[in-house]
Amino acid sequence: MITFKIKRYNPEKQAEPYFEEFQLGETDDLTLLDCLNQIKWTLDGSLTYRMSCRSAICGSCAVKANGHAILACQKQASQLVKDNDTITLEPLGNMKPIKDLAVDFKPFWDKVDKVNPYLQSSKKPPEKETKQSPEQFKLIDDASTCIMCGACYSDCNVLEVDDNFLGPAALAKAQRFVQDSRDGETLARVKELSKPGGIWDCTHCGECVERCPKPAEPFDRIKEIMTVALEQGVTNNNGARHALSFTKSVKSSGSLNENIIPVESVGFFNVKGLFDLLPVGLRMLFKGKNPPILHKSIDDVEDVKRIYMELSE
Repeated sequence: MITFKIKRYNPEKQAEPYFEEFQLGETDDLTLLDCLNQIKWTLDGSLTYRMSCRSAICGSCAVKANGHAILACQKQASQLVKDNDTITLEPLGNMKPIKDLAVDFKPFWDKVDKVNPYLQSSKKPPEKETKQSPEQFKLIDDASTCIMCGACYSDCNVLEVDDNFLGPAALAKAQRFVQDSRDGETLARVKELSKPGGIWDCTHCGECVERCPKPAEPFDRIKEIMTVALEQGVTNNNGARHALSFTKSVKSSGSLNENIIPVESVGFFNVKGLFDLLPVGLRMLFKGKNPPILHKSIDDVEDVKRIYMELSE
């Protein structure tokens, strides 16, 4: 027997969510979605969740199982059993529950809309199709596999503390068009995506890659947009300046010069930004945490410089 501990919520009856337990036997060959259907069909018809294709294509059945977002149709229940033969199910994170395991996806779709997820050609409408080479399509192939299930959005650590962040799904969708050879607004796109809430607000935790059920791997797509932004010269923002300063520091000394990176990140002529750094710097000074003023290069730093030169070529 497997116990399914499901987070229930019905705003018409209860002000706060609560957990309810259901038990099923003979689940060896059942997916988690099969089990949810069995509970709904045989134990409690009021249980609410989303589903459609049952083939890991539509993305409708994403839920949190044991604390992390998955597709219910893609995982066997037997693979998810924890201590005491229990599986804990909750609605996706970073979105408001509507009822039981169904959540409000409107904020998710609003952020996808913000990245203009459609081709914008600078040319007049062509008379025939625009061809792509296999190499050109390969740049957007992974992003095109995204099924908009919301699993990455659910477990994104940045979204937990910053509603302004576009989120991994929207940014992965943005990369699909930033690097599309048929699109004519690459520069405008990366300028917009470099603003607060965009690519540089990602904390590089990689949680979205862990939760993505497809090869979309949103964090890798975000890094690709960052690369395009730097190549396009969109560097007048803290995130881009930080990346360039980070690279410059490692290239020159083989390690991070933590005295200069924060200053270069906010900009030498950004008076307000520099003053905002002052309290942190003073606290580090009083606690003896400041790095040495004279930054020492690592041994064999010439090897590091050689690697950078070879990659640049």
